Amino acid sequence: MIEEEAPEGADAAGSSAEASAAGPRRASRPLPDHPVRLALLDLLAELGTVTSSQAAARLGHSSGLCSFHLRRLARAGLIEEAPHSGGRVRPWRLRWDDPRRAPRAPDRSVTATLHLTPDETADLADRIQELLAPFERRRGHPAGAAPVAVTARLRPER
Repeated sequence: MIEEEAPEGADAAGSSAEASAAGPRRASRPLPDHPVRLALLDLLAELGTVTSSQAAARLGHSSGLCSFHLRRLARAGLIEEAPHSGGRVRPWRLRWDDPRRAPRAPDRSVTATLHLTPDETADLADRIQELLAPFERRRGHPAGAAPVAVTARLRPER
């Protein structure tokens, strides 16, 4: 894990200058292995920007816990504060290696509503992981490569 964890079930609060005082650090691994942090990265990939309150409402956690993990992701250099008009609202966004360079490839979106059994859903999730694995494992980046956020959520609709 990148940083220390919040106590289980606690709303970990910290100073707002905490992330900026230390400055962004680069992560020692491509993604943190904490489920809340992974969910926050997925949510940022889906929505673009998110506040801790918005994340809490979407993910079912407290805003304090989401704020704690958002600050840890920022300290790791994976996200940054998005421009805002001030006040207490702190929107966050994914951080690219070079903030002046947006991904060159056009956005691609794949959406489908499927009728799957629980076993088929698990099999599909495994296949998606298998497709992504070679890209996650490779060392270095090919020339012209840009970060691409990939989000796949398999959840039953009710």
